[in-house]
This record gives sequence, structure tokens and C-alpha cells, in this order.
Amino acid sequence: MSQGVVSRPRTAAPALALLRAARPRQWVKNVLVLAAPTAAGVLGEPGSLLATLLVFVAFCLAASGAYLLNDAADVEADRLHPRKRHRPIAAGAVSVRTARVTGVALLILAPAVAALTGSWQSPAVVAGYVALTLSYTVWLKHQEVVDLIAVAGCHVIRAYAGAVAVDVPVTGWFLVVISLAALQLVVGKREAELRTQGVTGTRATLAAYSPAYLAQVRIMCSGAMIVTYCLWALNAHADLFYGLSIIPFLLLVLRHNLLVDRGRGEEPEELAARDRPTLLFAAGLIVLVALGIYT
Repeated sequence: MSQGVVSRPRTAAPALALLRAARPRQWVKNVLVLAAPTAAGVLGEPGSLLATLLVFVAFCLAASGAYLLNDAADVEADRLHPRKRHRPIAAGAVSVRTARVTGVALLILAPAVAALTGSWQSPAVVAGYVALTLSYTVWLKHQEVVDLIAVAGCHVIRAYAGAVAVDVPVTGWFLVVISLAALQLVVGKREAELRTQGVTGTRATLAAYSPAYLAQVRIMCSGAMIVTYCLWALNAHADLFYGLSIIPFLLLVLRHNLLVDRGRGEEPEELAARDRPTLLFAAGLIVLVALGIYT
């Protein structure tokens, strides 16, 4: 009696590859949307919580759409990278056409989801983020120095969108600290990339930088950010918990600089998830700031 070979359906494989190409691990960056509502103490209100979550989802869609388009544009360069060559598009698991079609669809859907908040400002901010990411993919990533500011600007827009979603004012202290923190992360990522063997040819602007220059910019950001945060904690708030929060904040900044100096800053989101001291310092900062806000 002959036995037939039963083939298993493989329809799930392309879907999983597309999901991986959308980089859901990167959605952790969108937690910045929660920063302003949390600082304002309004997340306990159902309406504010719903609006914040809708904007968070919108940024997840927009970010994934941008990643798909960016990886489709960089497919040839990514195939030369020791790590990026395993990404689904570079590896051939997702076609460039599929990535582009899905990416455009997600970028169109993102402002529509933000519009469910009932405010015109939220979809406008998400649309601004989409415009910046598209500009980066097409042109800005090829412009030295400007590329650093553009990526940092994406993080700042995330934080600003959270404030817009719940209609709370954005202070200068908040914007300066967020902007400097975003720039430090971006510069640290580039510095780590530059120190990785064989990476220079995979990103157009890397050849324009030196490790010394990027280290100087990173140190400048760190110093300015620490001073700004200390002034905010001690002068803008007469509360013990805000003052104490300076300690884990300082430890967090210094820890990041140490990790980048060791060449481990290429994936900041992985550091936040896997480095135990970073997790402890971040948890301490969140707890102390929360105590300052809610007590």
C-alpha cells in the first residue's frame, strides 16, 4: 500500500515574515506617548486613557509602515550587513513589492486611527510623523548630521503626541529633556554601528562620522540633559521624590554611555529590555517620579 505525502499548508510563513518585517519589537519606543499623560496624572481618567492608547496604536502602525518602506529601500545595503541581512526583506522572505504596499497601507491607516480620539490635532501630529519618516527614507538619511536630528525628531513627536492626545500643555523642560535624550540614543546607535566591523558601507552617512565626533556629541547631550533634568526636578517641583529621582536618572544616563562605549548601543530597545542595571535604574526613576506626581 503506497503512502501519499501530505503537504502542510505554508500560508502562515509569509504572514509571520511580514510581521517580523514590521518590527513589533520596536513598538516599545512608542511608550513615549505615555510620558506626558503620565506626568500630568490623567491616565486614570477613562477618556484620557482611551485617547492615549489610540495614539499609541497609531504610532505602532506608522512606525511599522515606515520600517517596511525603509527596509525595502535599503534592501541591497542590508544584505551586506552582518545582522541586517537576516531581516525578512533582505533575506527574501518578504518581497519588496509586498513591503511597499503594506507599508503605504499602514501609513494611511495610522492617522485614521488617531482621528478616533475625536481631536484633529492627534491625526495631524501622526501625519507629521509620517511625513518626517518618509522624508528620512527618501532623502534625510543621506544628509550627515541632519539624519541624526531627523531620527531624534521622530522620538520627540511621539512624546508630543501623547500630550496632544489628552490636551495637556507641554513645558519647555519636558521638550528639552526628551529632545536631548532622543539625540543621545540616536548618536549612541550610530557610534555603535560605526564600531561594528563591516557596517560602514551599509549606511550612507556613516562614512562622514568618526567615533570621536559621535562621542563628543553624545557627551554634550548627556551633560546638557543632566543639567536640565536637575533644574526641573529641583526648581520646578518642591518635592522630595522629584529631587531623589535625579539619582536613578543620572545612573541611567551614565549606564547608557558606558554601554555605548563598549559598543553595545546599536539596538537601544534591546538594552532597555535585557540590561539588568538599565532596567533597575529606569524602574527607580519611574517609581520616584510617579510618587512625586501622585502623592
